[in-house]
Amino acid sequence: MVSVATLLLLRHGRTTANADGGLAGRQPVELDETGRAQATAVGERLKALPLAAVVTSPLVRCRQTLELALPAAEPAVEEGLIECGYGSWEGQPLKKLAKEPLWPVVQQYPSAAVFPDGESMAAMAARAVAAVRSWNARVTAEHGPEAVWLACSHGDVIKAIVADALGVHLDLFQRIVADPASVTVIRYTPLRPFLVRLNDTGGDLAGLVPPPRKRRRRAASTADSDAAVGGGAGATP
Repeated sequence: MVSVATLLLLRHGRTTANADGGLAGRQPVELDETGRAQATAVGERLKALPLAAVVTSPLVRCRQTLELALPAAEPAVEEGLIECGYGSWEGQPLKKLAKEPLWPVVQQYPSAAVFPDGESMAAMAARAVAAVRSWNARVTAEHGPEAVWLACSHGDVIKAIVADALGVHLDLFQRIVADPASVTVIRYTPLRPFLVRLNDTGGDLAGLVPPPRKRRRRAASTADSDAAVGGGAGATP
């Protein structure tokens, strides 16, 4: 099976809105002290990886996360990774929003949710998935199938991308968790996407370093056979 680049999805660190229980949306909220520490810590985990590209949502909390985690990187801004447009819900306490008639729809049938003066969750999911798939093809073409790249985005955006990778309906995406500063790993292939890691907040990422090319060529026939039948590393038929 043809190999392709590996995507690391990084959620930004904790913000003042996360700490206060508010819905930040696209407001320019910044990392709080805990979020800055989380960003620095995830940087230690990422430093062993030769990242072929770093891409970010344009919002300040993502850019701050990358400044602390990967200070030498020059992230490309990708509008498709911006937070969902929550419209008039932005900036309001979640406790208050939980009393709105739209809240059960967001929680149980998010594919039908359209935020007042904002974006639909279905539109958010579609543009986010399109963005990462486009970047993945670009990174593979420019850096080869062993490349590893990173995209920094937001909780609902990452959950929507994971739901697509798992082949589950958007209405199930609220079952997925993406904590602040967590790393989620997806490997896209012509056959199907593989979810390699989900919501990883402390694991060693060194295993994602691409193997030397010579060793990769020697193991190609076995690895390709396993992937075609079982679906990926660690999977069983």
